[in-house]
Amino acid sequence: MNQLEGLKKMMKGEIPDAPIAQLLGFKITGVEEGRVTIEMKAEERHHNPMGTLHGGVLGDIADAAMGYAFGSTLADDELFTTVELKLNFLKPVWDTVLRAEGRLIKKGSTMGLLECHIYDEKGSLVAHSTSTCMIIREKDGNKRVRR
Repeated sequence: MNQLEGLKKMMKGEIPDAPIAQLLGFKITGVEEGRVTIEMKAEERHHNPMGTLHGGVLGDIADAAMGYAFGSTLADDELFTTVELKLNFLKPVWDTVLRAEGRLIKKGSTMGLLECHIYDEKGSLVAHSTSTCMIIREKDGNKRVRR
């Protein structure tokens, strides 16, 4: 099963979500090659000491949406890792349903550039993120295990 097929099965509930998705409570709601949408109910358990959504949660869902989008473009013998992540927080978030839309901007032979827009349930942009991902091929002698 290639990664795109795996993401579609995950979205349909045919295979388990990634452990971080289970921990935070986000779900894939849309998948196509180079694009993935995830949704998450942000609630008090995700708040920082000041009573708003912890910024790391936005970082997690942005990284997941972009990582899934990049993964959806990879060959069967390829894995990847995020090598850079930038996140702009545009407004505070309390309790809402978040929608993170990750998309591939450009893919080269070893690196990819992605972006993610995160919206609240009213459709207001709350964060923007970019990411650089690096392809890891099995022939490179990597030790990562595909799960």
